[in-house]
Amino acid sequence: MKQLICPISNEMVNERLTRLNALLTILVITAGFVFNSMLFPLFLLADFFIRAFANSRYSPLSIASAGLVQLMNLSKKPIDKAPKVFAARLGFIMTLAIAILFILKLHTVAMVVAGVLVLFATLEFAFSFCVGCIIYTYFVLPLYKMK
Repeated sequence: MKQLICPISNEMVNERLTRLNALLTILVITAGFVFNSMLFPLFLLADFFIRAFANSRYSPLSIASAGLVQLMNLSKKPIDKAPKVFAARLGFIMTLAIAILFILKLHTVAMVVAGVLVLFATLEFAFSFCVGCIIYTYFVLPLYKMK
């Protein structure tokens, strides 16, 4: 099997915070379907936008995760920020798809996309396994090599 290659940067983030972000993502997307409300996917879409394209410290889920890290007195575990930004961009695209499908009343398809997002977030939360690195290695990186 090919070695996974993730995007890299000089910036670091706390892995504990990113894993709690994943848990909160699972809860928000699940709540959207339990309550059959567009507000939850729209909130998550805005949050992913902030984490993916702006300063993640202004993200509501990141703020909540930082509070939980402090409340639970979890130690800091620095990891590279770039894979997490890439994953947030994937989350943004998937949440945008969920919101559009939800608006179009294609609830079953929206639930399938949401299920995949929940699976990715669960792997991050439970095992610190970033599916974004697999996607980057097998789909994004080959496009750069073709240029």
